[in-house]
Amino acid sequence: TNDMVNTNIIFTVREVAEHVPIVAIADSAASVDILELAGCNNVLLLADMMGRALARRVNDRDRLAHIIGEFGELLIAESTARNTPLQGKTLRESRLREDLGITALGIWEQGEFAPARADTKILPESVLVLAGLEQAIDQFNKTYTQHQEDNGLVIIIGGGRVGRAAARALAERGIDYRIIEQVPEEQGFLGKYVIGNAAELKILEKAGIQRCHNIIVTTHDDDNNIYLTLYCRRLRPDTKIISRATRESNIATLYRAGADFVMSYATLGANTILNLLDKSNVLMISEGLDVIRVKIPPRLVGQSIAQAQIREQTECTIVAIQHEGKTDFNLNIQAPMPAQAELIMLGTRAAEEKFRKKFKA
Repeated sequence: TNDMVNTNIIFTVREVAEHVPIVAIADSAASVDILELAGCNNVLLLADMMGRALARRVNDRDRLAHIIGEFGELLIAESTARNTPLQGKTLRESRLREDLGITALGIWEQGEFAPARADTKILPESVLVLAGLEQAIDQFNKTYTQHQEDNGLVIIIGGGRVGRAAARALAERGIDYRIIEQVPEEQGFLGKYVIGNAAELKILEKAGIQRCHNIIVTTHDDDNNIYLTLYCRRLRPDTKIISRATRESNIATLYRAGADFVMSYATLGANTILNLLDKSNVLMISEGLDVIRVKIPPRLVGQSIAQAQIREQTECTIVAIQHEGKTDFNLNIQAPMPAQAELIMLGTRAAEEKFRKKFKA
């Protein structure tokens, strides 16, 4: 439905239900005010949110670990391992927790996430998922970042609402980019457009395909995104490709085509709406991988993390425990888990469901 239809629906619902929470998705920023006037409590500009979420996946030239999400004071970051002292070590040998106060939650390799284990080997193509306070992430960057002399260019394929939102987010971080678009829809990106078809090699070369560090594929057509992801991966096997998916059924195909990260409209919208309605405490890290917050189930109260064996039984990784307004990241796995506290965990949807079923959460 479009914004005008949504306005009519919201206005009708508000007439019959004065206090029910209403969340709507708007196509245009110009529609936000009128949707709120009609009675909407929260209006989501999903295209803008998607563009910014995709842009968060882009590596900075001078910041190895880049923030991809926040959960209160807890920061979730990703870091490549290539050309760093971490390459070739196990997570135990990296001593990230002991030396820097950072928790390695797991490792991405070719679109697959593996929970962190002490003997997990850090390979050149590994992408570490890290958690810690701001000062710990900053210290990680000071320790491991290799300042690069070459160009940190990002190519954005598709200049629609999602692509333009990604461009604005990159500009805010001082990251150079080019937008490939056949028919530019908006001014304000002076010198950044490469006009043409991204399926043509000469257009990709003009945009800088041979020197870019990241490619963001943002068109609204999944078939087109799969085609372009496959093509770009063949041209640049060493660059990072971040893709949008409109339909969840195409996520796995995009990964097989060569995408490093994929994010779908459906999941982004659903998680945001659920959080706004206070029915979920979820931070989406990537498609199908979330940081969740749950009350410690009664059957786990008094047990230690070591005794509970949560990761072994459910594949959820405990990141922190929140109790009496404090968040404990330096977990003592032998200490009993308190009542009236919450676990912050990372896991797939299947792992979360396994946790809830196993411990009746």
